[in-house]
Amino acid sequence: MIYARIVVTGRVQGVFYRATIRDIAKRIGIKGYARNMPERDKVEIVCECDNEKQIQELCESLNIKEDMGIEVKEIRVAEKRKIQIGNYSDFEIRHY
Repeated sequence: MIYARIVVTGRVQGVFYRATIRDIAKRIGIKGYARNMPERDKVEIVCECDNEKQIQELCESLNIKEDMGIEVKEIRVAEKRKIQIGNYSDFEIRHY
């Protein structure tokens, strides 16, 4: 199992980006959460999945430009490691 923390920068708050992330993550089979960060241009994604291919697919799918006002400028995998047991049973939207 893989754990990752991803930070997305751009016009990503107040434009339903976290809901979009949730839908993508559920489709791919990723568990965890997305939340706005205190900086108005960042969203943090904490996730767990079976393999690195899912993380790669998530990152590729997160690169949205001009859809419903969303404009992603950067996607950075801030942390990634193997874990034995997952902590999440679903993917949810959290509030900072």
